[in-house]
This record gives sequence, C-alpha cells and structure tokens, in this order.
Amino acid sequence: MASFTVADELVGICRPAVAWLEHVTVVERDDRLNAQLTRVEQTLREHPPTDVGAVRTMYKRIGLDPTKTRPSSEALLRRVRKGDPLPRVNSLVDVCNWCSVEFQLPYGLYDAAHVQGDVTLRLGLAGESYAGIRKDDVHVAGRMTLADDLGPFGNPTSDSARTMVTTATERAIVLVFAPHDTRQEVLARVLDATAARMADFTGCREVARHVG
Repeated sequence: MASFTVADELVGICRPAVAWLEHVTVVERDDRLNAQLTRVEQTLREHPPTDVGAVRTMYKRIGLDPTKTRPSSEALLRRVRKGDPLPRVNSLVDVCNWCSVEFQLPYGLYDAAHVQGDVTLRLGLAGESYAGIRKDDVHVAGRMTLADDLGPFGNPTSDSARTMVTTATERAIVLVFAPHDTRQEVLARVLDATAARMADFTGCREVARHVG
C-alpha cells in the first residue's frame, strides 16, 4: 500500500481523510441509486446548507478565490439548487458526488491502478498541470494538489483524466479534502458513511485509511 503524506505548507490548512478500496465493481448505471440521489437533491433544495464558509476559508488560505475556483462540493450544490440533477457518471462516481454534496466537503476519487508510487498532498509547482476530465489542462501552480511519482493528478476542484474512475476500475482511492478545523471524529464518521455507501453500491472493501 502506497504511503500518503501532507506537505508542511498544508499542515494546519487541510485535514484529509483517505480510504483505499479493493474489489470494486463499477457499472455505468445502478438504478438502486436513483432514489438516493433524488432524495438528497430534494432535501438540499428544501433545506440548503447555510454555511459553506469553512471550505471557502481553506481555499482563501492558499490564495484562491473560492467564488472563481469553486470547491467541487459547492459546485454540485449550486447545480442542485438551480434545479438540475446531480450528474450521473457511473456507480462509484455517483456515490462520491452524493457524499460530497450531502456532507458539503470536496472529494477526490481515483483509480488506484493509475496512481504510481506514494501520494503527497502539496501545493502545485510553477508550470504544473494535468489533463482534466472532459476539459482542457488543469493548472495547479499554487493550488492544493495530489501528486504521485508521475506528477499531479487531482485537487478539490477537478481531477485528472489519467486517474479517473471507469467501469474498468477494480481498486480505488477516495479522499475528502476537509478544512483543518474539522474534528477528527467528525471526519472519521464522514469516511465511514462514504465507505459504507460505496460498499453497498459497488461491493468494494476498505483495506486501509488515513484520517489527518
């Protein structure tokens, strides 16, 4: 199992929670998810979260304007509140989006087979970027990013095409980018719920975790 570390410049800013999953079965559509996703969409429209400030503050502390570079959790919430449904991508990604919008924390989800070596959460270096999912290059200089032996591959706003989860994925890494003031026990419960939902809908098994 590859190690996971947080670079010194992000200690005290982000408290990540990571789970490594094996025996994952990903399908394009799982009809069992429809009721769950519809329920959370309706709940968020009727009772939207009143405070997204902690995640925004995490972005501001590294010099990003969160109204221009939005955390993925807030982008999903804005989509739902406009009346649009959560995106349907595949069974594992759909569960990840469900958890992210419900807990209002940005998530990353990666195919572990395409992550090479140890993983570090750090600030991107000048000139660093990666090919995004269904978009142009994502530039990560000065932004919070995950990196392995091949370079950056994810951040709390958008992930890379290299490590994206598909129906071929059998091992996955899910990461919650939580603000540092999130209590460990709260973050552990979020990860518990996330791993349990992913197990229910993909048959996966959690084999390791890290809670910052």
